[in-house]
Amino acid sequence: MFAKPVAGRTTAAAEGDVVVLLIGMRINHFWAVHQWLPVLLAMPRMLRELTRDRSRGLLGHVLLTASPRTYYVVQYWESREKLYAYAASPDMFHHRAWVIINRKERAGKVRGHVGLWHETYVAPEGSYESIYADMPPFGLAAAHGALPVEKRGRRAKDRFAHRSA
Repeated sequence: MFAKPVAGRTTAAAEGDVVVLLIGMRINHFWAVHQWLPVLLAMPRMLRELTRDRSRGLLGHVLLTASPRTYYVVQYWESREKLYAYAASPDMFHHRAWVIINRKERAGKVRGHVGLWHETYVAPEGSYESIYADMPPFGLAAAHGALPVEKRGRRAKDRFAHRSA
């Protein structure tokens, strides 16, 4: 969290496809704290669970806010298969959380106080590039490692052209 910046320019050391999950929530009614607070607290619990067991496939994440109502996480995964496996695993908190949400929905107890969303992207090699100037490892570079920009090219065009061996 308080990492020191790396002097100069770096790029992410990602090889092959990159799997990115954006997942978040929107508080639709601020006064319904009892509805949105458990949802807000669920994500850090899932992230701790995934951080403790790296074999599940989460490589890194960034917590962000889009507004006072909207909070989300950018997650970087080893593969979409590992992401799916985590989401469906009955012994993981994500599965239990969705069981509760689905039960409330079927019982008519979900009244739109909280919005939930996610978007998943698989970026094939050659479809992503990155550059960081005087930054500690962040985002894709924190998930996959960082290397001097010269290793992949000083121009975005060159970094897009990189292919793993």
